[in-house]
Amino acid sequence: MNRVKITMSYNGSAFMGSQQQPTTHETVIGTLLIALKRLKIHTAPKGSGRTDRGVHATHQVMHLDLPLYWHDLQRLTEMLNMQLPASIRIRRIEFVESEFHARYSAKKRVYRYIIKEGVGNPFEDNFVSFIPQLNREIITDAIGCFVGTHNFELFKKSGNDMDHFTRIIYRAYAYSHRGYFILVFEGNGFLRSQIRLMVGFLLRISAGKATKEQLIEQLSGIKRHSTDIAPHNGLYLTRIKY
Repeated sequence: MNRVKITMSYNGSAFMGSQQQPTTHETVIGTLLIALKRLKIHTAPKGSGRTDRGVHATHQVMHLDLPLYWHDLQRLTEMLNMQLPASIRIRRIEFVESEFHARYSAKKRVYRYIIKEGVGNPFEDNFVSFIPQLNREIITDAIGCFVGTHNFELFKKSGNDMDHFTRIIYRAYAYSHRGYFILVFEGNGFLRSQIRLMVGFLLRISAGKATKEQLIEQLSGIKRHSTDIAPHNGLYLTRIKY
């Protein structure tokens, strides 16, 4: 067997999350498994991390152990893309060392959350979170509070299977681009729904329902001020750094 690294994109609105589930094939890995089996590949891919229902990815990474007769990776990429629905695209497949692991070898993960001010429309609703009014200046100021090493126990969704909640956020910033307001988070890892809870707090501050000081209190584990969770459709996994 030869180990390969697969870089892929997907439209999360078409799936019930990325991880394989026993009750449905409508997941990213479940759909990929069906395509792989059609090409006589029966090993299961392992992802860099899970994305929830409706969350998108532009550069998700998985690893897979290939049978030795699959040596033409360009051909494999083309064949897989022929088998997969338009909601998934394989961007690149490359050989890696046998020790490479899509999840455990990853050093940093980058997510973007895309917001548009105003009323939604049917052409963007699955891909952008529409907010009636935004205070961009106050969000740009408050988002920097997340940078550093923190215990994110108060920024996780129930049912998280992790046994520790400390994560390092290397960068957290916001910028405007062609009418969109984009929040960027780069960290060594994230808890279940952590980013959506972080964005949810920032949107509360924007709406005047919470303060930057309350954000710092919740981030310090002193008191939970918000359980607001931002919609899934604005969230994108954009890069895995190794």
